[in-house]
Order: sequence, then C-alpha cells, then structure tokens
Amino acid sequence: MKVAPRFGAGHRILVTGGAGFVPSHLVDVLLDRGCTVVAVDNFVTGSKENVAHLAERPTFTLVDADVSDGLPTHHPALAERFDAILHMASPASPTDFATLPVEILRVGSVATLHLLDRAVADGARFLLASTSEAYGDPKEHPQRETYWGNVNPIGVRSVYDEAKRFAEAATMAYHRRHGLDVAIVRIFNTYGPRMRPDDGRAIPTFIAQALRGEPITVHGTGAQTRSICYVDDLVRGILLLLDSTETGPINCGTEHEMSMRQLAELIVSLSDSTSEVTYVTRAADDPEMRRPDLTLARELLGYEPRVAPEDGLRRTIDHFRKRLG
Repeated sequence: MKVAPRFGAGHRILVTGGAGFVPSHLVDVLLDRGCTVVAVDNFVTGSKENVAHLAERPTFTLVDADVSDGLPTHHPALAERFDAILHMASPASPTDFATLPVEILRVGSVATLHLLDRAVADGARFLLASTSEAYGDPKEHPQRETYWGNVNPIGVRSVYDEAKRFAEAATMAYHRRHGLDVAIVRIFNTYGPRMRPDDGRAIPTFIAQALRGEPITVHGTGAQTRSICYVDDLVRGILLLLDSTETGPINCGTEHEMSMRQLAELIVSLSDSTSEVTYVTRAADDPEMRRPDLTLARELLGYEPRVAPEDGLRRTIDHFRKRLG
C-alpha cells in the first residue's frame, strides 16, 4: 500500500498548537512540501523557540491565539480558506492534567467544535490528533482501534482522556451529519527534540535527571510498560493519514514496548550518567501497559516505524544536552 502526497504546493494548512512538540515537527515537513502553513498557539505549553527557525519563511505564519475562543476573525492569515485543518492543540503531559484541567477540557471540546465548523465552511480535510489515552488502562493488549477502552471518567487523567474521546465523537458526528472529510489518529507515546524538560513525561524527565546526575525517579515498581515512538516516525504516520482518504481512528506509534525500569536504565546508559534509579509513588490511574496494534496503519497507509529506540533516544539526549548546557 502506498499513499500519494495529497497536500503540497498551493495548499493552505492550519495547524493548531503549532508551536508544540509534535505539531512543530509537522509544520517543518508541511513547509518543506511547499504548503502554506498557519500555526495557531497560545503558548500555554508550546514555545516560540520551537518555530523560531521558521520566522523568515514567507509561507509560514504564527498566530498567538487560544483556539478554544474560536479563530480570530481579524487576522488576515485566518481569513482565507484552508485545504486542511490539523487539530493538534492540547496540553498532554501528566503535570498538565493537574495544573490545566479546564484548559484541556475546553480545547478538546469547544475548540474542536469551532474547528469542525470551520472545516465544514472551508470544505477542508479535518485531522484530529487523538491519543492512546482513549484506551485508558487497557484490558486488551496490544490495543486495536476497535477496543472501546477502560477509562475512569472522574479521575485526574479524565480531563485529557475524556476530552479526546469527546473530540473523536464530535469529529465522527460532523463526518456523518455534514459529510466532512475527517481523519482521527490515535497517538502513542512519542519523544524527541523540542519536548519540555519539565513536562512530567517519563523520557524528558529521565533524560534531564540523568544529564544532571540526579536520581532517576521511576513511578511504582517500574514494571508498567510503554511503546515509545520517535517523533519522525509519528510525523510520517500522521502525514500518511492526512494524505489518504481514510477516516480512522488509526493507531500510530511503534511496538518497541519496554518497562519504565528498562527505559530508565537505558537512558542512564546512553547518556553515560552516574544516576541511580529510585522509585516514587505511582500516579492514580497510570496505565499498566501500552502497545498499539499497527495492523490498520500498515495495511491502509503503508506505515512502518523506522527509528530504533537506541537511535531515537541518543538524538533526544543530544538535544537535551545542548539545551540544558
């Protein structure tokens, strides 16, 4: 299966959360394709530093706005029709769940509805960045797209899990009601350059601790697993879905599953650190395991992850070493 590029030169693309970790990498590739890209971000978790290298590119516009309030009508870059809208905006780390719960709920609900309305008006393809958190603490392993999930609707993680589940429901409602061209990607644990060192996720936390020679704080016993995906692989998968005519949901990630203890030990080794692994209290509703079933991504999109964990982690460690000095 091979998906031909559908969006390139002459196409206008809107990326919400465009100064964030994953979206900023998507913006890079879309611009290199020849697209005109408008990124909207309110910088709650995104950073202007992530897109600073694009400041002189005439086909890139960065708009400071909160999409939960709707797209600003006064900005000329937002007045013209878009060919595709990629809704990538949302705080997504465990620390954000506690500090930005209402913002997460709003961007998953109100912002999603605003952007779906805009997609209908423009006749644009709408791609929703959903998450493996839609599966909650899964009772199926690996997780297939047909699995409905095991989510605590009132737990501390629910603001993110349920916001994304609502966004998926809204996206499919607009697809059925308005015939809107939509796509849903369920993103599994992703890492790479431009992550926030203090965002609370395991990989940036472990790397920052290792580079500083601090104890590596693993939650619980460290037996819980994640399947880690380097950002370049994820971006390629998202763009394959964007270019296709598939609706999804489709999982995107890798099958490189390892325990948190193994991940911490690997990062210590790759960073030549003297840090010791220590254990702290595990967060509520922390999923026990994560690994995507990639059958649909392979069969429908021709997707195949390419970056081995050791290679991706080395690149990420090098990035953090430069950033942290």
